[in-house]
Amino acid sequence: MSIAESIRMATGDSPGGRLALARLLSQIEDDDPRGLEALNDLFPYTGRAHLVGVTGAPGTGKSSLVNRLVYHYRHPPTGEAPRSVAVVAVDPSSPFTGGAILGDRVRMRDLAGDPGVFIRSMAARGSLGGLARATASVTQVFDAAGFEVIFIETVGAGQAEVDIAQLAHTTIVVEAPGLGDEVQAIKAGILEIADILVVNKADRPGVENTVRALKGMLELGAPQPRTFRHHGALLESLLETKPEVPGTWTTPILRTVATEGDGVPELLEAIVRHRAHLETTGEWQRRDRARLQAELEALVAQRLFEGWRRRVAPAYYREILDRLARRAISPHQAAEAVLVGSGEAA
Repeated sequence: MSIAESIRMATGDSPGGRLALARLLSQIEDDDPRGLEALNDLFPYTGRAHLVGVTGAPGTGKSSLVNRLVYHYRHPPTGEAPRSVAVVAVDPSSPFTGGAILGDRVRMRDLAGDPGVFIRSMAARGSLGGLARATASVTQVFDAAGFEVIFIETVGAGQAEVDIAQLAHTTIVVEAPGLGDEVQAIKAGILEIADILVVNKADRPGVENTVRALKGMLELGAPQPRTFRHHGALLESLLETKPEVPGTWTTPILRTVATEGDGVPELLEAIVRHRAHLETTGEWQRRDRARLQAELEALVAQRLFEGWRRRVAPAYYREILDRLARRAISPHQAAEAVLVGSGEAA
């Protein structure tokens, strides 16, 4: 049985498929060459799953909300078929050991033992933007394995999590009353990436003020198609023909109490509506192409850096660092020097 066939058994009751999936995810996170080979084999099977990103500041209840959403997908109203769901939960990691608490497993105990659910916790390991470096690859594996909906929960750093907009089809930004996150949202531009805004813990005092503030911020800017920036540069899909501007999507502001399940059915309906909007306007394909472009450029940059690092002589590199530490040269001059020394610049 091929790797792809084995992985695609993972959404059923086969222990072998789930074991193969878990092993492959570990290989990908560890940069094992076998993981890269499997990714190449599995990529033609991707592109079907609905990728839903969930981001927001710590303490807003993202994990509890994801737990409720997944539970509702697995236990839908009578007459609807359950959906297979994967969860990629990225946790902050220690800057010293690289380890992480992976506390999302504690909040998602209701999903334990369900063969239609696969939860993968990942340590950020110093990556910025709210995601781990291997998050996109792990998501592709779940997609190829046949999971219909994939939730990607970010670290929860507060002001550096817009990378999720490059990966997900639907981005949910979670706020909570009394945390002062309205100002943080303005600073981070996080409202610009929100397809759905959720005010969780809506049973707390101050929820009306939070909703009113968020509504006012959304009204400041006219709805427009989402674009992406990578290291400050505008990122556009390299389409052969310029697409027409798709119909606009009005970002809803929903209230939930994740611990009680209040408002979760309405949130599910909004997710379904957003997917329908993406498909009918052609935005699904545009976002998918932009996501793949971002991943391609990130991989190229990584390969170029690794190749340069192998070519530059360690002694020469240390010499440049020493001159930089003595303030004999500036960082820009140091970069030029190491590139010249490795043959990358004239």
